[in-house]
Amino acid sequence: MNLGTHVGDARDLVTQNRERLQHALGGARPCYLRQVHGVEVADLDALTDLCAEPTADAACSTRLRVAATVLVADCLPVLFAAPNGRAVAAAHAGWRGLAGGVLEASLSRVCERAGCAPSEVQAVLGPAIGPLAFEVGEEVRAAFVSRHTNTAAAFQPGKPGKWWADIWQLARLRLEHAGMQPGRIAGGGLCTVSNPQRFYSFRRQAVTGRQAGCIWVE
Repeated sequence: MNLGTHVGDARDLVTQNRERLQHALGGARPCYLRQVHGVEVADLDALTDLCAEPTADAACSTRLRVAATVLVADCLPVLFAAPNGRAVAAAHAGWRGLAGGVLEASLSRVCERAGCAPSEVQAVLGPAIGPLAFEVGEEVRAAFVSRHTNTAAAFQPGKPGKWWADIWQLARLRLEHAGMQPGRIAGGGLCTVSNPQRFYSFRRQAVTGRQAGCIWVE
């Protein structure tokens, strides 16, 4: 069920998998992105071609059954919903995008489209590389702590010059700082690296597939 067209699988097989996904979504149409570990949020409402795959690492939608979709294999998928489904967004948060503000940008876009406050938005943190597997260097820790000192709590010391990072805690801290209520942030805890029967993991196997996080308005 690899959904990524850029990892070496035959395109026709990936296309079949994407058709299976669309069927599983009950007719909602997944809109894929060309992800670059940045902070750009694509506006799916403005797309005339739903196959266009804009270059972005998040997408926002208010269109019925047009699914904001991100592909991951260790990076964190975060799904946002405004009250009453007035707007939704999906974000692809690797450490670079997370440090750069992709979640804040996604939250801001949802609030703008739905006319709501960050405290009214709900979010779900999807499967990602867990804190027992996510070893990073000092430069990664510094990218977070230099902006928000409280994110130091998400790093535990490892070997000299290395840290174990909790990407779910980092996401929660950043979203709470942006105005979200802690009780409206759900999910986390499913490690892609340690669940080879359920998830693809780039850290576990460099040549691997991609799974998707999708959210849409019914």
